[in-house]
Amino acid sequence: INIHYAWNFGFLSGLCLLIQIITGIFLAMHYTPHVDLAFSSVEHIMRDVNFGWLLRYIHANGASLFFIVVYIHMFRGLYFGSYIYPRHLTWIIGILIFFLMMGTAFIGYVLPWGQMSLWGATVITNLVSAVPLVGDYIVVWLWGGFS
Repeated sequence: INIHYAWNFGFLSGLCLLIQIITGIFLAMHYTPHVDLAFSSVEHIMRDVNFGWLLRYIHANGASLFFIVVYIHMFRGLYFGSYIYPRHLTWIIGILIFFLMMGTAFIGYVLPWGQMSLWGATVITNLVSAVPLVGDYIVVWLWGGFS
């Protein structure tokens, strides 16, 4: 059997995803999804919830680790030619999952609604304004209005 250590990164990606889901569920139990209360609820998690600080830091750093492992997994696929027929469909599905992962990470970045979240959301949503003719309307729709 010819098993290369680089083939472990798919499993590690799944393990990171599982950790993100578990810590995310526990954090969601104490999170308030309201523009006026989101930051306060994160502060509550950090200060008042038992080991809430640990869960939040595991979740935040786990997201970075997840991306590192996924990038290594993707580069391994490029190196070994996993994008070539007959595995090209698997590669395309993996790329779609990667874009979903980036969108989910953006939403997770915005959820605490601090200054970094606000400006991150502003910059990313304003990228849509580059779309000709309808870009500005899409940005206003993404923002939920002018206020």
